[in-house]
Amino acid sequence: MDKIIKNVLQKITDANYEAYVVGGFVRDYLLGIKSTDVDICTNALPKDLHKLFPLNNNSNDYGGFNLKVKNYNIDITTYRKELTYEGRKPTEIIYLNDLKEDLLRRDFTINAVCMDLNEKIIDHLNGVEDITKHIIKIIGDPLAKIKEDPLRILRAIRFASVLNFDLDTELYTTIKENYELVNTLSKQRVKEEMTKILLHKNFKKGLSLLNDLGILKLLNISYQEINFVNDICGMWAQLEYPANFPFTKQEIRNIINIRKIMEDGTIDNHTLYNYGLYNSLVASDILNINKNTVNKMYQKLEIKNEKDLDITSEDIMEICKIGPSKEIKEIKNAIINSILEGKLKNNKNDIKEYLIRKEM
Repeated sequence: MDKIIKNVLQKITDANYEAYVVGGFVRDYLLGIKSTDVDICTNALPKDLHKLFPLNNNSNDYGGFNLKVKNYNIDITTYRKELTYEGRKPTEIIYLNDLKEDLLRRDFTINAVCMDLNEKIIDHLNGVEDITKHIIKIIGDPLAKIKEDPLRILRAIRFASVLNFDLDTELYTTIKENYELVNTLSKQRVKEEMTKILLHKNFKKGLSLLNDLGILKLLNISYQEINFVNDICGMWAQLEYPANFPFTKQEIRNIINIRKIMEDGTIDNHTLYNYGLYNSLVASDILNINKNTVNKMYQKLEIKNEKDLDITSEDIMEICKIGPSKEIKEIKNAIINSILEGKLKNNKNDIKEYLIRKEM
């Protein structure tokens, strides 16, 4: 455990409160995975935490208190219990003074293992055993827990995929029988969880589980063959999904462009000019085309956009003796194509001679 984390724990325990690292950081620690997201649970109340960390006021109404120290994002949360929910959001909570009771409200046993500042493991819910067995097991009654928060369905599948674990038999069966609860989630939350699955090299396991459990069909998402690329747009470009999925305008443009390159099946100067280096590199990964080759091709381009042309619209009108019209755009496109095909140099004199020859 890094000294930074120990110092935070020490500061809380020195004030006679309990404090433990809990959740994903401990799970990853036991699996030998480095993590910079740290969750700390404590019986110190929010008002106590504000006294201990007076220069930080990044807190919320649910006992959460955030510290950012160097590379670490540290969330400190008071032991609590959610009494009522509105959708997925707890609307009424009470603070507790009991670690185990706090752990019982969490999602999976693998995320309920604690560690103190001396790196001693505290395991009230047999999470270490499930980590060792590579099992995703829900805490408490699976049906009650996924009804309380249906996002746990997608989180379970994501953890199984990213960690290469298996779903506990009871959890798998419960999801299989209640998978339609996913429809109660916002498309944004679904997209976020799906993206986390897709951006991991073990994504096929996650997609397979989503398919087997009926969730892909429910979401109207389908796919055939997918090549892994470490890019959100590149992965989504290889799936079919509903039109109302919440992508940004830029993501939509990128996905469309990547798909067009994939349909062409090749990358040349026209591809690089029309779709840019980013989309071309992502598509090259999908098409198994050497990225270094694509990058070198791009660097050698004489023109990367219309602004690079060494001739203006006014020059074209003067040389071709025409006024402002759509014809100028057509002439420019012809010039650009000739340059991209290596038939014409991008300098004003050569382009002028090219236009005069065409006029003759």
